[in-house]
Amino acid sequence: MLGYFENIDEILNIDQYCEILDIGKSTGYKLLKSGRVKGFKIGKVWKIPVKSVEEFVLVSVNRSEI
Repeated sequence: MLGYFENIDEILNIDQYCEILDIGKSTGYKLLKSGRVKGFKIGKVWKIPVKSVEEFVLVSVNRSEI
């Protein structure tokens, strides 16, 4: 099973995710709830894979290219 996730730090909490993107929590939650950034909840706590943040950044950059 993926080498037991190989590096557990590849899952971010909401604070880490917002810090990486330099956004506020309300914007972070909006992106998660809209599905633009993929994440999942355990109870009431959001968990965000680093890959999801990378994909969001790449899509955002590609949209802004001319």
